[in-house]
Amino acid sequence: MNVSEVMAEMLKAAGTGPVFGYPGDPSVEFLEGCRKVGVDFVLARREGTAGLMAEAWGMLSGKPGVALSTLGPGSTNLVNAVANAYLDRTPMIAISGQIDTKRAPTFTHQVVDQHAIFSPVAKYVADVAPNNVGHVMRKALRVAAAPRPGPVHLSTPADYVGAKAGDGDWVLPPTDIIETGFTVLGDARPQQKIDEAKQPLILFGISAMQGNAGAEIIALAEKIGAALVASPMAKGTVPEDHPLFAGTLDMACSDLMWEFVNRADLVLNIGFDAVELIKPWSVTAPVIHIDVVPNTDQIYAAEIEVIGPLKGVLSALTDTLSAQPGFDERTLQSHRENLQSAFDAGRVTGVMNPSDVIRVASGVVDKGAIVTTDVGSHKLLVGQGWHPIAPRKLLMTNGLSSMGFSLPAAIAAKLYARDTEVICFTGDGGLAMVQSELRLAASMGLGIKVVVFLDQSLNRIELKQMARQYASTGTIIEETDIVKMAESMSCEGVVVETETALADALAHDTGTVPLVIGARISPSQYQAQF
Repeated sequence: MNVSEVMAEMLKAAGTGPVFGYPGDPSVEFLEGCRKVGVDFVLARREGTAGLMAEAWGMLSGKPGVALSTLGPGSTNLVNAVANAYLDRTPMIAISGQIDTKRAPTFTHQVVDQHAIFSPVAKYVADVAPNNVGHVMRKALRVAAAPRPGPVHLSTPADYVGAKAGDGDWVLPPTDIIETGFTVLGDARPQQKIDEAKQPLILFGISAMQGNAGAEIIALAEKIGAALVASPMAKGTVPEDHPLFAGTLDMACSDLMWEFVNRADLVLNIGFDAVELIKPWSVTAPVIHIDVVPNTDQIYAAEIEVIGPLKGVLSALTDTLSAQPGFDERTLQSHRENLQSAFDAGRVTGVMNPSDVIRVASGVVDKGAIVTTDVGSHKLLVGQGWHPIAPRKLLMTNGLSSMGFSLPAAIAAKLYARDTEVICFTGDGGLAMVQSELRLAASMGLGIKVVVFLDQSLNRIELKQMARQYASTGTIIEETDIVKMAESMSCEGVVVETETALADALAHDTGTVPLVIGARISPSQYQAQF
């Protein structure tokens, strides 16, 4: 086999799914290699959105999503998506073509130092060559999936991709997790500290979701009466109708949630990654860090660290603890009622409010749907107000938090689970960045529904201008005719201004045709919320 065929064979064997990309001259051999071994290729409309599709695939599957670009401007366009995966802790294999090795030392046209560009936002960078392709691919797959998961970047010189592989006898790295054993760092026994707590709180995060540790978190919480708080990207790990569930941190109603967390006399950070913090850590109670990686960030102090595979760690820990009453159920119920009131704060009568959009969609959309959300004021509301029934049912970027994420993510989600309803929440600003991908969704018969919060503003920034009594400079977006735009992309489009019209649009079955729903909202509620 040649180098490209070995790469494609290894990706196929690893179960990485389709390659999302935008090819160039150095990609021709790799595209042919994918075709020959049966790896699908999805032609995105630009490299950046291809990378976001690959990231979403990694979020859904737990295996590296694969993105492809050409050299020069292709690779530089891919950087944002790789950085997104890096801070979202999502496995990815990013591949960029490169000029042939003969010209590389002296040629300058479209030549950039891809290692230097990607090293700050990737876990591993390397050149793929005939004499190392099997080894490099094996390392790339292992590094991308290892805690914390993240992207790797591979450069493929044009004269190597079609060359005969001298390193074609490959073996995949192991990926199965053995849930046994853990390490404790610190002076005190964690069991003693937990047994002494009167109001413990569990804050669970990305790696708890990735480790499917929801059942173990619930068992621990029920034994010690711990309140449960989710980080945004971990939503769905624990059912949000559980009586101990108290909400999501650092989304809408942020002040109320931080006040609640500060009621605790002990906080167990289980798989929680501080990359999701929007506000500084302000908890005064002692913290126990429980994760697959040590607390090297030191954004919060933890006097005890318990390191190991989470399901095994939590099961072993729960077995050694005494049953405790913990948080009073009436306290939690009162908090949840206050949270709901805060979520509805600022509603204006006679218009459609942002929270109305989420509430209406929650009542119409299938409970098992996959929902994606973009970045902006609406994300904060979705992050608190949407209640997924399982992990990996709400996809968001909350590490780098790059606008334009939700539509590419919805396309990847529908490819991943074609029989599942997929809803994309986005703002008019985020959609403007990536709306050309609607044509891809239409051409592939992906009947997603795209709900656009129409307020003609980059609201998060405009609110900061308003707080300083500045004019709205550089934050106003001219209105786009949603219906005409959707039709030009072979999609259906509709603009709604009432809850009834929104519910009807969401219930409308368009089959395999994407539907763009422009939800005209009043941004006034955002002012009260944020």
